[in-house]
Amino acid sequence: MFLVFNKEKIFAYLVSVITVVVLFFVANSIYNNNESISTSAGVTSNLPIYNVETETNNVSLTINCAWNADDIDSILETLEKENVKVTFFMVGDWVDKFPDAVKKISEAGHEIGSHSNTHPHVTKLSYEENVKEIEESSKKIEDLTGKKVNIYRAPYGEYNDTVIKSATDNGYKTIQWNLDTLDYTGLTGEEMWNRLKDKIKKGDIILMHNGTKNTANSLEMIIKNIKEKSLNVVPISELIYQDDYTINSNGTQIKDK
Repeated sequence: MFLVFNKEKIFAYLVSVITVVVLFFVANSIYNNNESISTSAGVTSNLPIYNVETETNNVSLTINCAWNADDIDSILETLEKENVKVTFFMVGDWVDKFPDAVKKISEAGHEIGSHSNTHPHVTKLSYEENVKEIEESSKKIEDLTGKKVNIYRAPYGEYNDTVIKSATDNGYKTIQWNLDTLDYTGLTGEEMWNRLKDKIKKGDIILMHNGTKNTANSLEMIIKNIKEKSLNVVPISELIYQDDYTINSNGTQIKDK
């Protein structure tokens, strides 16, 4: 069998090969140069703070408040016993239901941030609706404590450019986390610590919740174990940089040189 080639066929073949090669390199270039992070909420170029690059041996323990307040007294007793301050992120509806708990937390010297007003899926909201969620929650906290709120944690950890911009434009730093105890699933204290012990390092932000099965009765053990790793527990405002910083594609806050 003989294959017959003519100029037209050879030209068409070369064009096809060149087209495939060009498309391959274009796609590869786009992939490698895309620094946006894809989250469950979509693609975003504005990021919250997941953790901090720091020379200090500090970590932050953060407690979300959205359910009941049955364990707040126990949590505060443990924090006082261990002489540590943490950050509580409160939903406005929770503040409405448990104003005495809010006052106790503030009077004990702990930091309070907004966790939205009604705990919605904020990526489905407009810019104006997001601002309203943050500001209404913050006002409730400020009215009870007399202290300015300047940090925010989005419900469910969901965010997109609109969510981050609505916080940043109004003077709030959006705080995520890079270590999750999964306490809300009912894990025991030992199971929570097993999730942290081989990963925890300076600059980390740890997520916990009040109103769960084992958070309050595990808190002392977890704090002691953190201290045994020569790490100090501090509020978010003492961990993060307030200005002159960047946030890299992993959500790590880095001080500008």
